[in-house]
Amino acid sequence: MSDLPRKAVTRTARLAALPLGFAGRATWGLGKRIGGKSAELVARELQQRTAEQLFKVLGELKGGAMKFGQALSVFESALPEEVAGPYRAALTKLQDAAPPMPTRTVHAVLEERLGEEWRELFLEFEDKPAAAASIGQVHRAVWHDGREVAVKVQYPGAGEALLSDLTQLSRFARLLGPLIPGMDIKPLITEMRDRVSEELDYALEAHAQQSHADVFADDPDVVVPRVVHQSDQVLVTEWIDGIPLSEVIADGTEEQRDRAGQLLARFLFSGPARTGLLHADPHPGNFRLLPVGGDEEDGPESWRLGVLDFGTVDRLPGGLPETIGTCLRLTLEGDAETVYELLREEGFVKESIDLDPDAVLEYLLPIIEPAEVAAFGFTRGWMRTQAARIADPRSPAHQLGRQLNLPPSYLLIHRVTLSTIGVLCQLNATVRLRDELEEWLPGFVEAEAEAEAEPETELEAE
Repeated sequence: MSDLPRKAVTRTARLAALPLGFAGRATWGLGKRIGGKSAELVARELQQRTAEQLFKVLGELKGGAMKFGQALSVFESALPEEVAGPYRAALTKLQDAAPPMPTRTVHAVLEERLGEEWRELFLEFEDKPAAAASIGQVHRAVWHDGREVAVKVQYPGAGEALLSDLTQLSRFARLLGPLIPGMDIKPLITEMRDRVSEELDYALEAHAQQSHADVFADDPDVVVPRVVHQSDQVLVTEWIDGIPLSEVIADGTEEQRDRAGQLLARFLFSGPARTGLLHADPHPGNFRLLPVGGDEEDGPESWRLGVLDFGTVDRLPGGLPETIGTCLRLTLEGDAETVYELLREEGFVKESIDLDPDAVLEYLLPIIEPAEVAAFGFTRGWMRTQAARIADPRSPAHQLGRQLNLPPSYLLIHRVTLSTIGVLCQLNATVRLRDELEEWLPGFVEAEAEAEAEPETELEAE
């Protein structure tokens, strides 16, 4: 029923050709250097050709291949500028668009899941997709009660394609490593595979989205569309307009960038505290900047953040772990011994490993620099500096980082935090991150200080 290339042999052949293409281009580059071209110029051409092939294949295949490309896209700011240029255009193409599913396939899914009379549920339905993602595409429509809605239709065979792609990608994860310095690609792919069944389950997504919509219903800063209808392979939610974050990154004003960055940080840290869930897919295609009342003249300070796609969430009933906030606060205070003990207790330092607490503190301080100041300017330059420090095998930071461990319960939190920082750097946003940490991150404000800051109740005042 589907034109999505999902036969295992076809998809595997396309993905398996990628490493061969990398090797072929390396040989081509060697020939160019022998022929007299400068190494720098050849390297740039190699990067561009690699980017074009990699992301063309990932985008065409959708499924896990495209999902992996989207996950990489938020780390573009970690690449050296001479390398990032060719990748940037190819990466951003994956954030909002992909080759669409044929109309006949969309209609067949809607008929199967909503019934033969599915058109009666809508006053209008646009066959041309408004957006396409890794496992489904979105169509704009008008529900039978007059509400504008987004109709998310899952690609037939998406589950099979997702698993097949991620299995194949994991086989040559080592070759993809240089795309993002300082990042181990294989655990990222493994974690994606582990969450396949959740992402394919639109009932789980509907529950997560509606939970957020209920909590943020009257929020002045964040908008989450309500769920209108859900069935297997089809999810109908309220439609929201706005400027995609990818457009703010490309052409936004300084005020828009700063506002979007502040709201993104606020949503990241307030979401788990308020809903017990962490939105775990923070690439720019999932966010919109919304002028209040649709009037852009009100100014960016009154704009809100629209949040889409709750297919991947981390369930955190108690909010973000208090250990994160406590370690962050104690690191800023310079308490190396206590930070080291907490990291050991949580499994970040294995029992068989002995590290110098002061060296661990020195490793952490540059990373948490944004929490030290009232407002921090996130830039690609800062991100590249951090990535290079950790990626350089000769640096003490690289050697210490290799001895640290990431406990499974922190894997998704770690990825979401890194991804969000990557987006903030793409936005080039100045953000009052410390305000959000003090408000929403358990443990960041010492318990005694928090108690002192609470106002007296009437009973206590008497």
